Amino acid sequence: MMPDNLPIRKIIHVDMDAFYASVEQMDNPELKGKPVAVGGGGTRGVVSAASYEARKFGVRSALSGAQARRNCPELIFVKPRFDRYHEISKQVKKIFYDYTDKVEPLSLDEAYLDVTENKKGNPSASLIAKEIRERIFKEVGLTASAGISINKFVAKVASDYNKPNGQKTVNPEEVISFLEALDIRKFYGVGKVTAEKMYQLGIFTGKDLKSKTLEYLDINFGKSGRFYYHIVRGIHTSEVKPHRARKSLAAERTFHENLSSEIFMLEKLDHIAQEVSKRLSKSKVSGKTVTLKIKYSDFTLQTRSKTLPYFISDKDVILETAKDLLYQDRLNNSVRLLGISLSNLNTEKSKKSIVAKSKEVSVQLKFDF
Repeated sequence: MMPDNLPIRKIIHVDMDAFYASVEQMDNPELKGKPVAVGGGGTRGVVSAASYEARKFGVRSALSGAQARRNCPELIFVKPRFDRYHEISKQVKKIFYDYTDKVEPLSLDEAYLDVTENKKGNPSASLIAKEIRERIFKEVGLTASAGISINKFVAKVASDYNKPNGQKTVNPEEVISFLEALDIRKFYGVGKVTAEKMYQLGIFTGKDLKSKTLEYLDINFGKSGRFYYHIVRGIHTSEVKPHRARKSLAAERTFHENLSSEIFMLEKLDHIAQEVSKRLSKSKVSGKTVTLKIKYSDFTLQTRSKTLPYFISDKDVILETAKDLLYQDRLNNSVRLLGISLSNLNTEKSKKSIVAKSKEVSVQLKFDF
C-alpha cells in the first residue's frame, strides 16, 4: 500500500526513440532500416547514438567507434548535426506547450510534463500522451515513447517499458506491484556498478529492494540508500520544474593521436575555450568556477578546478585559467581528451531543502489516468 498522504500528480515522461539516429534516417531515406551510428567511426571516435537496427548488434552510446564496427561490420557512421537536432527538439517541445506550461526538458530528446491540470481540460493523462505522440509523428515525422504515472520516477521507468513507439501507464493502485516486479537494473538511478553490488547482496527485483530496511540501505549505499528506500515504495515528491537552471557549460575534444606536449595541448585548449565562451554567450550566462578535464591514454580521468572571485564568460580569461590548471601539476601520461567547463553560474539560485509534510494534500486512488 502506498502512503495516502502523498500528492498524486499526472506526470508524463516523453522520450524520443533513438533521437539523433532517427533524425538522420528521416532526413536521408537511404539510411532507413539500416544500422546507423551517430558519432565518430575512427579508432578514437565514440558513438553518440545508435539506431534500433544497430542496437541489435550491441551498438550503443558511449561505445568506441572501433568496437561498434567490430560488433556490426555493416554499421553506417554519420557525423552529428546538433543544429538540426536542436531544431527538431524545438518543434517537439512546441507540441508539449500546447498541453501544459509545466514542461521540464531533461535533454534534447526527453522531457517531463505535468498534466494534472492541462490546457485541453482532458482528465486522462494516458490519452494526452497518446495524442502528443501521434502529433509528433504527424508533424515532425519521428516516433516517441511515453510513460504515465503519479510521479516523475515511475513515469520515466515506464517510458522505457514499451519502446520504441509505445507507452505504458502505471495507475496509482498499480505502482507498488509494478515496482516490486521490476528488475533492479530497470530502476532509473541504479547504474551498472550499483546493480552489480545489489546482485551481490541478493537484491534482484524491486521486491527484494523493498524488503531491506532504511538502516541496511544507508549502511550499504550511503546517501543513495534513502533514495532507493523511498522510490521502491512509490515515494518521489520532486515536482516538474519548468525552468531548470543550467548548472554548468562545457566543451571537450577527443584527439586522433595522444598528446604528450603541453604546447600542443595549449593549442587545443584555445579552441575549446572559444567554444565554451560561445556557448556562454548564446545562453547569456557566466560563471566563477573553471574546471579542466583531462583524460589520459590509459583512460584514467583527472579534473582540476579553480574558483574566481568574479563571474567570467570571456574566452581569454577562460583560457588563461585553464592554462593555470594545466600547469598546476605534472601530467601522469599522454592525453587523449581535454575539456573545459564553467560552473557556479550566475543563473543558480539558493536551494532550500524541501521536506514532505504528512499533511500534504491527500488524493484518493481512484484517479483518472
